Amino acid sequence: MSIPRFYIDAGLASGQQLELPEDLVRHAQVLRLEAGDALVLFNGHGGEYPATVEEMGKRKVRVALAEHCAVNRESPFALTLIQALSASDRMDYTMQKAAECGARCVQPIWSEYCSVKLHGERADKRLQHWQQVAVSACEQCGRTAVPVIKPLQKFDDAIVNADPCGLRLLLSPMGARKLDQLPPTASGATVLIGPEGGFSAAEEQRAIDAGFTPLWLGPRLFRTETVAPVISALLQARYGDLC
Repeated sequence: MSIPRFYIDAGLASGQQLELPEDLVRHAQVLRLEAGDALVLFNGHGGEYPATVEEMGKRKVRVALAEHCAVNRESPFALTLIQALSASDRMDYTMQKAAECGARCVQPIWSEYCSVKLHGERADKRLQHWQQVAVSACEQCGRTAVPVIKPLQKFDDAIVNADPCGLRLLLSPMGARKLDQLPPTASGATVLIGPEGGFSAAEEQRAIDAGFTPLWLGPRLFRTETVAPVISALLQARYGDLC
C-alpha cells in the first residue's frame, strides 16, 4: 500500500509533533493507521514532510514530522480554467481532474445555457465541497500545492477579471485556431469552458472582444466534464511538465 498523504492547512516544521484535525483523524481511522505507520503531510507552501504516527486514538491522532523534503511536483505552466457550471457529479469530476492535471486555479461561472443554478448558502457549500475535491485529488496525485477554487462569478465578470498575462483561449466548436497554431512558448493560459449546451453566440463574441482566441479541439464534441482534463493535458504537454 502506498504511503498516505494528508493536506493540512497549518504551519509545519521539521521535528514538530502535532495532533491532526478532526477531518484527518477520521481519514486516518478509515485507512486503519496504527502507531508507527508512515504518512506524508503537506500544507501547500512547498515540499512535504514525511511523518510517523506516534499515537492513534479514537478521537486523537498525534504525528511526528521528519525533515522537510523540498520536492516540487508543480507545473511551471500557470493554468486557469474558467468552467461553466454543470451537474454536481460532472462538476466534481472537472475539479478532480483539473487538480490532477496541474491547474492552479478554477473559476466556476454562470453562463446563459447553464442548467444548474446556485445562490447564497448553497453556492458557498458547493464551493467548499469543490475545494475539498481538489484537496483530495492533490493528496492522491502527489501535488505539493492545491489549486484555488474561486467563488462563482457571472460570465461577463469572469472574462473582465481574467488574467491579462498568458494565453486567453475560448474553447469553441467553431474555433478559428488549432492547438498547433498557438505560440510556440507560453508561461500560462486562461481557458473558457462552456456548459453542456456550450456558450451562446453572444457570449462567444463578448469573449473574443475581451481578447480570447477561439480554439478548435477537433471534429468530435466533448462532454463539458471531459473538456477540462483534455485541454489541461494538451497545454501541459505543449508548455508544461507533461512530456
